[in-house]
Amino acid sequence: MIRFFLLQNRQGKTRLSKWYVEPNSNSASGSASNSPELEKVRIEAEVHRLVTARDKKYTNFIEYNNYKLIYRRYAGLFFTIAVDVADNELCYLETIHLFVELLDSYFSNVCELDIVFHFNKVYSILDEFMLAGEIEETSKREILDRVKLMEKIE
Repeated sequence: MIRFFLLQNRQGKTRLSKWYVEPNSNSASGSASNSPELEKVRIEAEVHRLVTARDKKYTNFIEYNNYKLIYRRYAGLFFTIAVDVADNELCYLETIHLFVELLDSYFSNVCELDIVFHFNKVYSILDEFMLAGEIEETSKREILDRVKLMEKIE
């Protein structure tokens, strides 16, 4: 199951953050009084630190707390998915690639500015792709058709 999906730039700015499971407030920091939002910010910063500092010769999988981080870098953006430890890493690496292909098809050569200025469309594409921490649809054509249908309704 997917715990969260993050899209961050090289400077650490989170461009997309979708949480399917609330973070544990009493994790590695030891402070049980943190609100869920503060805990999310802390985890996002720590994930960015781990992913950007990692050498390219290592795999794109990192065990972190009680789940596994799968990440991939496209241009200046890091796409990171946190999943259960027992889940298949390669499946989620393909999931990241399919999401990038969806964005690329929708925006025709996507860049970070497209994600910043059209964040609502990016979230709707993600919601058509993943639902409640599980992959809902894998057909690129089907997902893009649904998003375009939603645009017509709006």
